[in-house]
Amino acid sequence: MDVKLELKPDVEAGLAAEAQARGLSLESYLEQVIQDHAISIPALSGEAWEREFDAWVNSFPDTPLLSDEAISRDSLYPDRW
Repeated sequence: MDVKLELKPDVEAGLAAEAQARGLSLESYLEQVIQDHAISIPALSGEAWEREFDAWVNSFPDTPLLSDEAISRDSLYPDRW
């Protein structure tokens, strides 16, 4: 698969310097970075993703719901009424 990237000159220069420091061409370096990133992302089934998402949602503390009075226009803008 061929991909064309339009990089800002400063981004390209930074990547080229990193590639050179590793003894790689820019193309080889980018290919390695992309492969490393793709490998580090686990492929989850729909059910596993849902379990992970539920665990993330449940990791937040329970907070009480705001009352109707707390979110009424009168309480949001007390000086306008």
